[in-house]
Amino acid sequence: MGKRRISICLGSSCFARGNNVNMTVIKKFLEDHGLDADVTFTGQLCENMCSKGPIVCIDDHIYEEVNLSLLYKILEEEFKC
Repeated sequence: MGKRRISICLGSSCFARGNNVNMTVIKKFLEDHGLDADVTFTGQLCENMCSKGPIVCIDDHIYEEVNLSLLYKILEEEFKC
């Protein structure tokens, strides 16, 4: 399996509604689980889904309205931690 990919929307709506914090949590999760070398983590300017944000994409799966408790569940499920 190739390198996994996480992308978060950094548009003003998603950023203000939680991706500013989600970005930090994802970085720490990858670090804590030794996944930084296996995952490419990037930010996008806008995913054009502002009303459904914050948006987090993992590989080809798009997660909408991602709050902190949902983010932890998503990361644990996606990376089987």
